[in-house]
Amino acid sequence: MFCCFNSSFKLTPQTFDLWARILRETAHGVLWLYADNETAAANLKQEAVQRRVAGQLVVLHEMAQQPEYLARYRLADLFLDSFPYNAGATASDALWAGLPVLTCLGESFASRMAASLLTSVGLGELIAAKPDDYAALAVALATSPQRLTRLKETLARQRDTAALFDIERFTRTLETGYAAMHERQLSGLAPDHIFVSPALGA
Repeated sequence: MFCCFNSSFKLTPQTFDLWARILRETAHGVLWLYADNETAAANLKQEAVQRRVAGQLVVLHEMAQQPEYLARYRLADLFLDSFPYNAGATASDALWAGLPVLTCLGESFASRMAASLLTSVGLGELIAAKPDDYAALAVALATSPQRLTRLKETLARQRDTAALFDIERFTRTLETGYAAMHERQLSGLAPDHIFVSPALGA
């Protein structure tokens, strides 16, 4: 099962074209999407049918409380990112829950968010350079359960060590930056770029 729990405003016709192609090329493929209102739900179903994807292959859900929301990621096999507006918090949530995320790299900040997250957890192989590569990789992964299992195992190992999930280290690094800013202000220096090395140790 594929999923994408991004807000529907991030879903472009190009993204939906690729998702439909992926579903047509994978046996038993199902796409699980988030729709926060009836209009969005109806439109998503309609867009799928227009692309020769049976309506029942697109499963929709509404807002859920945090425990249920995170549990849903554990029921899916692969998160299909949207583009050019990538997943940010949703990609981070998926990775935290142990679900691999497939993304397509763009040129803007918004189209590189998921790639940054994947790099930080050691899953750069899930960053596609172009849309056709993204679709081909999704199909390849859907037909290779062993490969998906290996990716999930990598995520499980990384969860306790990856910088993405090391909140204490992030906090210490941020505080170091704030301290450097304060020192510049106390010294009467003009604002400038501040480069902070990641904090080490406990």
